[in-house]
Amino acid sequence: MSARRVPVTLGLQTDKAPGEYARLARLAEDLGFDGVSVFSDLLYQPPVVALLEMAAATSRIRLGCACWNPYTLHPYEIAGQFAAVDAASSGRAYLGLAKGSWLEAIGLESPRPIAHLRDAVGAIQALLSGEGEGYAGEVFRVEPGVRLRYSVERRRAPILIGSWGPLGMALAGELADEIKVGGSANPAMVGVVRARMQRGLDRAGRDPGAVGVVLGAVTVVDRDGDAARQHARRQVAMYLDVVAGLDPTVGLPDDLLPAIRARLADRDEEGAGRLVPRDVLDLFAFSGTPDDIAAHAHRLVEAGVDRIEFGTPHGIDSAEGIALLGREVLPQLG
Repeated sequence: MSARRVPVTLGLQTDKAPGEYARLARLAEDLGFDGVSVFSDLLYQPPVVALLEMAAATSRIRLGCACWNPYTLHPYEIAGQFAAVDAASSGRAYLGLAKGSWLEAIGLESPRPIAHLRDAVGAIQALLSGEGEGYAGEVFRVEPGVRLRYSVERRRAPILIGSWGPLGMALAGELADEIKVGGSANPAMVGVVRARMQRGLDRAGRDPGAVGVVLGAVTVVDRDGDAARQHARRQVAMYLDVVAGLDPTVGLPDDLLPAIRARLADRDEEGAGRLVPRDVLDLFAFSGTPDDIAAHAHRLVEAGVDRIEFGTPHGIDSAEGIALLGREVLPQLG
């Protein structure tokens, strides 16, 4: 087992009642997690609601959105929401950006994703800096002399870019502090990410270690490992439809994704989950007993990951899953 200690964070879906985010964030902080991220999947609650609630309830852990989407929210608005969370948390926030999925459901297209992400970073940092230097991008602009009309906690946002693609990873190498591969628990992806980032690192003259590699995925822990895996299959099926074909290290049966997609279209999540083989499940989710998940996390650490994010729902019951992760998995990770 590797002795290298990496930050371990939780990822929450924004589907909870008021007060629940604060309760779970306090639990995560008390258990020793390093941070909590919230997702911004289509048609869920705006992430800033959860982040502000968690900022008020905690004092140590890092907080952020993985990820805000510059197709659905202008970078000016993203900058303001980040600044609000950063102020409320006394400088504990990070800012995640990604192009997102399922946008066609609300009539949005996502052309030129790299230009959108690059310009979102540029516009956001220009606004937060307070220097009024402006930003002239291909997609987004900030005119010279334009400044935010309020004080910010920090004049630079720590940037995370979420991406599965080589161009997005190269962009992270150039501009970001972290790159997250969401929906992956596959140790082999760590080397893929580092190789794809190198072009951007070289372009910006940055050191290889300048950008942290983050892997995060659906997590279900339970003392009954089979029950945990059965629950995880249902949870991971909708993400497999999006990300499984993007992992260049994985060969899937030709009929697997079409069959999952058909069941999801019929709203048969249970049936879609049953189609996910165990070896595929282990590449796209953390599931099983606490010892199973600790061993899986160690494989990622040995592969060179810089942060692990255990994603929703954490357990068959979320709070019980977070407690098991904190009390029985974290101590095994150093």
